Amino acid sequence: MKQKLRWGIMGCAQIATGSVMPAIVESESGIIQGVASRGLEKSSAVAAEFGIGKAYGSYEELLTDQEIDAIYIPLPNHLHREWVIRAAEAGKHVLCEKPIALNSREAAEMVEACNKAGVHLAEAYMYRHHPRMAELQELIASGEIGDLRSIRGTFTYNDATDTSNIRFRSAWGGGSLYDIGCYPLSAARLLYGMEPEAVTVHAIFSPDHDNVDMMASGLVEFPGGLSLIFDCGMWAYHRQLLEITGTEGRIEVPMPFNARDDADFYVSTESGTRLVQATGANPYVRQVDNFAAAVHGSKPLIKPDDAIHNMNLLETCLRSARERVRLTLP
Repeated sequence: MKQKLRWGIMGCAQIATGSVMPAIVESESGIIQGVASRGLEKSSAVAAEFGIGKAYGSYEELLTDQEIDAIYIPLPNHLHREWVIRAAEAGKHVLCEKPIALNSREAAEMVEACNKAGVHLAEAYMYRHHPRMAELQELIASGEIGDLRSIRGTFTYNDATDTSNIRFRSAWGGGSLYDIGCYPLSAARLLYGMEPEAVTVHAIFSPDHDNVDMMASGLVEFPGGLSLIFDCGMWAYHRQLLEITGTEGRIEVPMPFNARDDADFYVSTESGTRLVQATGANPYVRQVDNFAAAVHGSKPLIKPDDAIHNMNLLETCLRSARERVRLTLP
């Protein structure tokens, strides 16, 4: 059995304490070696909660710890580039929350820095690690729903009253596209197995929320006339759905981005509609274990370059919404 990957947690955000840190504890591949915050009081409290031996009052201290192999970064989006690069330069493997950066240029710099340092970099799209995603790909490849024609993706929730939320800070990479629109966009790229050609996006930019996109709807054009129609929002009733339509049938996936054991989906063809009982799992645990396997030499589930492509799509969608024009992807 390989030595467990020793993790350092850079920041005490809710996604860390509520999902990723419990996943590392539950995993077979990792242990939490230390946790850092900008203040020792907060990191000490989190360390005590999880039974972690080391707490740091700065991110720099975390990076100098020679007993830490990998860093998990759940910091606000505008801080990702700096700390991923600094972690790589310190010889640490890096799991960084999505979106990995503010634009594709930053993402490319981060990938280059990690390649140069010889460390593994992964963007934390935990849903891709859920076994249901592989099962969906297998079903599509089987030809049961024929040739793919379109994908529709939806992810919305309403948190507009919390105006202090960091997701409502434009300079920090706030907005619905970066926060949750990235999910249907990345899913369509994965399921089509290709990169899009053009986008047209319309959005609500709210002056009360630092002019971030609070709701966005769009058309993403893929080669061969294929498309993704999506909407995402932080100012709308909660919804999640992924619909995949082919020439001979369709697949409806409830809760496509947050499923654990509740991972069933529906396949409709001329024969009728059937329920597929997909394999349940905690995608955060799978993400941690897949990351460790990549560090130990296995082929990563998501290649680092994927983050560059996804940021290229995200930033083009946001620009299309602001300029109210159709844009081809560079």
